[in-house]
Amino acid sequence: MSKHLKQGQPGWYYRLSRFFRHKFGHPVYKIPLDAGFSCPNRDGTIGETGCSYCYNPSFAPFINDKNPSSKPLSITEQLQKGIKKESGAKYLAYFQSYTNTYAPLKQLKKLYDEALCNPAVIGLSIATRPDCVTEDILELVQEYARSHHVWLEYGLQSAHDRTLALINRGHDAASFERAVKLTRGRGIHICAHIILGLPGETLSMMMETIQFINKLGIDGIKFHHLQIIKHTPLAGEYATGELSIYEKEEDYIPILCDCLEQLAPRIVIHRLASQATSKDLLIAPQWTKGAGQIASEVESELKKRGTYQGCRT
Repeated sequence: MSKHLKQGQPGWYYRLSRFFRHKFGHPVYKIPLDAGFSCPNRDGTIGETGCSYCYNPSFAPFINDKNPSSKPLSITEQLQKGIKKESGAKYLAYFQSYTNTYAPLKQLKKLYDEALCNPAVIGLSIATRPDCVTEDILELVQEYARSHHVWLEYGLQSAHDRTLALINRGHDAASFERAVKLTRGRGIHICAHIILGLPGETLSMMMETIQFINKLGIDGIKFHHLQIIKHTPLAGEYATGELSIYEKEEDYIPILCDCLEQLAPRIVIHRLASQATSKDLLIAPQWTKGAGQIASEVESELKKRGTYQGCRT
């Protein structure tokens, strides 16, 4: 089966771990960081309540759920906590929490420089919104990409403007397309985040999101399944029975495999499903399988089908 995949992609889908081994010859780990950023969808610039599914302490391990606005540790301190003791390990500083290009250029440079001062850090992964990059910001990130490995991770979630409005994203699909086009050609790797199972979305709509991503020529993707998190607007909708979600892994895996079959084989898979950092914050779905088990079941499903990433592109 692997003969159908491109060079460097043995298996049923193109794992990020395989990409790193092929590029660097050794594993690379990502250390999630909270750099104290805000978000224009929370500070009143475009909104105050944020995306309807989002509560950052549920996925950002360094944010204090009891006091989310508390000052984080320094970037240096967070990296020191995240670096493993094993000899020779290398890392990407993953600016994860909130919107990590949403600050003055001078502040961004100071934070990114601090992360790259650690000799074990070989690059950056910067999570942000597609409406929060400018030419100046991209020129700054491009400079880092000349000597380091850099990913810009753009939250898309869906290619459908109606869905984006329902979840209060505060931007449209065209904003994502513009950001990708501005970023391409700069030596920066581009990753898209999408959520499967958003309110009102059908399988065909999810497939259209995959086709939208394929045509833009991005480098990586993170798949998430819709989770219901405490302290979010979706938690109230779920409590009244207004939402349906993938209650069991068995409901989600076939949909995910449908997406993988449609996804261009060159696109690197960073994540297959969501993962809440705290069970106390997760309302639903209460899955029992971890990331490794999900990956194994995805491969088993693709093997059973006789398919693989990109076989239907």
